[in-house]
Amino acid sequence: MIETASLVDQYCHGVLRTELGLGTFEARLGRVAGPAASGTTFFDTQTGFAVRRWCPPLLGLEAHCAPARYLARRRELGVAEAGRRLLRGTGISTYLVDTGPPGDLTGPGEIASAGAADAHEIVRLELLARQVADTSGSAEAFLANLAGSLHTAASTAVAFASVGGPVRALAQSPEPPGPGEVRGAAGRWLAARRAGDALTDPVLLRHLLWSAVATGLPLQLHVGRGGGFSGVAPAVPVVPGVPGAPFDRPDPTPLTDFASATEGFGTDLVLLGTYPYHRQAAHLAGVFPHVYADLGSTLAHTGARAAAVLAEILEIAPFGKLLFSSGAGALPELHVVAARVFREALARVLGGWVADGAWSLGDAQRVAGMIAAGNARRVYGLSDGC
Repeated sequence: MIETASLVDQYCHGVLRTELGLGTFEARLGRVAGPAASGTTFFDTQTGFAVRRWCPPLLGLEAHCAPARYLARRRELGVAEAGRRLLRGTGISTYLVDTGPPGDLTGPGEIASAGAADAHEIVRLELLARQVADTSGSAEAFLANLAGSLHTAASTAVAFASVGGPVRALAQSPEPPGPGEVRGAAGRWLAARRAGDALTDPVLLRHLLWSAVATGLPLQLHVGRGGGFSGVAPAVPVVPGVPGAPFDRPDPTPLTDFASATEGFGTDLVLLGTYPYHRQAAHLAGVFPHVYADLGSTLAHTGARAAAVLAEILEIAPFGKLLFSSGAGALPELHVVAARVFREALARVLGGWVADGAWSLGDAQRVAGMIAAGNARRVYGLSDGC
C-alpha cells in the first residue's frame, strides 16, 4: 500500500461561512457558470459522485447517500462543525491559501484552525494592484505604492499568483515592459477605471508578473482551460530527449516564451489549471528547471478517471516537479474530494508499478511523499512542521 502521511495543499481558497441550500450547493460543484441542464444536476458529474463517495462518512452517514439526505445532515451539524469534520478528514497538514476570490470565505487562519493544520497566504497580484489603485491618485503614486505593497507582501506570503489572464498579457512579449510604457499604461488605466474594475491591461499585467519574479517568491500562473498551449493538440505531447523528436523545447507559446525569459532568475513558476493540456504542462516542467506543474484541478475534476490522467503526467514530468493541490474553494467537500482522489490515484498508479515489479516499494513510497508534500515544502521554503 502506498501511503501519504500528510499533504501540502499548494493552492486552494477558503470555504464559505454560510449555509447553502440544495440548489446553491450543487451549483458549486459545476465547473462552468450557470445552472445545470434542465432536469439534471451537477451531482451527476465526477465531482458530484466523488463528494457522495467520500464526504458522507465524515459526517456520520453511509457513502453514496442521497444528496438531499447529505445536505440535511450538513445543516443539522451546522456549517462550522460540518466544515471542521470535513477539513480534518482530508489529511492535509498545510494549506497555501489564495485570498483573492470574492465572497464570504475563510482566511488562512480560519482554515488552519478548522482543519487542525498550518496555513500560509498566497497573494493575488491583480487584487493587490486594484487595492493600490483605489488609494493612488496618479500613475507615479500608483507605481511607487505598488512596488512598496509587493515588497511588504513578499515578507509574509509564500507565493504570488496571477489568475487574470497571464497568457493574454504575455502574448505581446514575454519580456518586462519599459518604464515609459508602464507609466503610460498606468495613467490610462487609472483614468478609465472605476473602483473594483478588473485589471486587464496587458502591459500592467506583464509589469506585475515581472515585479513578482523580482521578489524571488514562487509565482503561480493560472493558465486556464487550454493552458496557454495555443495550437498544440492536447493528446499529442512533444517529449524532450525522445529519439525522433524534432526539438527538445516546446513549440513557442506565451508560456514557453515566458519560461525561457525567466530562466536563471531564481524564481520558480508553478502552472495551475492546465487540464486538459496536462501533458504539455508536464513537458514544460521537464524542460525548464524552474517550472513546476500543479495536479489540483487536473485530478480533482476527473474523479474515477484520475489514475489514468496521473499516469499520463508521470510518463513525462520529473517526479520532483509535480505538486499536489486541491484547487478547492467555497465547499470543504471539494478539499476532501481532491485529497482522497489524489491519494487513490497515486496509490493505484504507483502500487500497480510495484506489483508489476517495475518499481520497488521503497522508491514508490519516496516518490509519493515528494509529490504529496516534499516538493511543495522545497519550492515554498516550508519546514516539516508547517
